[in-house]
Amino acid sequence: MESTGPRVFSGGVWEEKYGYARAVVVGERVIVSGCTATIDGEVRHIGDAYRQGLTAIDIALDAVEIGGLTREDVVMVRYYVVEQRHFDHVGRAIYEVFGHVRPACTGVRVAGLVDPRMLVEIEIEALRA
Repeated sequence: MESTGPRVFSGGVWEEKYGYARAVVVGERVIVSGCTATIDGEVRHIGDAYRQGLTAIDIALDAVEIGGLTREDVVMVRYYVVEQRHFDHVGRAIYEVFGHVRPACTGVRVAGLVDPRMLVEIEIEALRA
């Protein structure tokens, strides 16, 4: 990942194709775009919502750190799953990473994501207190 002023880019294929940044730094806030378990253009952990959730969180936290904040500064997590049964798996991943931080959190079931192998997408917002 790299930072260009207030924008953070991961080099992901959709950032360039769809014209967005992985994250945007606004004052003391880092807003991270939705992250999936896609690394170097390949979806990882096919069929495993828990591991996809952990990978998406890692990608999002990398952007938070490049933006100058840490996991302790995370105030909001939003996650989108494509199957009802994935809520608990992704929730467990969120708890493992943020259980001591306790950010606000919203989980939503959606009809699908960009690639049918993707089971979860996660957005994170961090704010320096």
